[in-house]
Amino acid sequence: MTAWLDAFVPVFGLLALGALLRRRLLRDDAVWAGFERLVFWVLLPCLIVNALAAIDITKLPVGGLALTFWGALACGTAISVLVARALGQGHAAMTSVLQGGIRFNNLMGFAIGGAVWGQPGLALAAVATGLIVPFVQAVSTIAFALDGSRQVSVRRVLRQVMMNPLILACIAGFAVGILGGLPPGLAPAVRNLGQASVALGLLCVGAALTLRGLGDRPLVQAATAGLKLVAMPAMTWALAAALGVGPLPTALAVLFMALPTAATSYVMSRAMGGDAPLMAAITTSEHLLSVLTLPVWVWLLLRLG
Repeated sequence: MTAWLDAFVPVFGLLALGALLRRRLLRDDAVWAGFERLVFWVLLPCLIVNALAAIDITKLPVGGLALTFWGALACGTAISVLVARALGQGHAAMTSVLQGGIRFNNLMGFAIGGAVWGQPGLALAAVATGLIVPFVQAVSTIAFALDGSRQVSVRRVLRQVMMNPLILACIAGFAVGILGGLPPGLAPAVRNLGQASVALGLLCVGAALTLRGLGDRPLVQAATAGLKLVAMPAMTWALAAALGVGPLPTALAVLFMALPTAATSYVMSRAMGGDAPLMAAITTSEHLLSVLTLPVWVWLLLRLG
């Protein structure tokens, strides 16, 4: 029970604290925007580099994990579009359903994965991030472009993917690992910066959540949450089993696919002409529902894995 509480109370407690701080103590949007940039561009990349620098990539089932993630994400993409169309939603709303169906809050994944599975969990969380981010970034960018107001530019999509600091951190982490790890002096600095990413990042996610708009198209929100929090991890588990991925990699793959959508989905929706109010509602509802679903998935993984 203690291990269970240590895994989930900090995660959801930090989300709640972030929401409280945003409404009571740190009300300036610029403060949180600065925190978010710090986490995204510096702290989280340091966490990824530190986690990957200490592992031997040749011993990881990267191929099986890649096929598992990309297969599940491809199915999730198709289902998201079908759900939006079946519920009579236009293109802008479809992009919100899509982001709610396939994007993920990797900070929660690092926090839970590290708490439950230790350093190997953190390393596999970094691998998962490196495999998922390019897919969801490319698909989301293309989906927004398909509204007819702009052309799909392969060069632009590739640039957005390759300039993502999380992708760059994965490349750097694997390279450092091959070269023998981080040098003395730099290693503890990178480790300390990485350790700060999870707590500050979860506070930022909590600050971004809002209860306003939860009554907006509840059926669409429910369908999207069902896809993201139930169907996606179930498909991932089935694919991992079919491909013979080992127990621990399977556990981290299922965990990451069971995470609620990224809080930055709202920012992308607002910037690229999506249905931002619906995206905000989906983001909040998925995080609230994940309080119930994530512990169940982790319990199943520990019991049946």
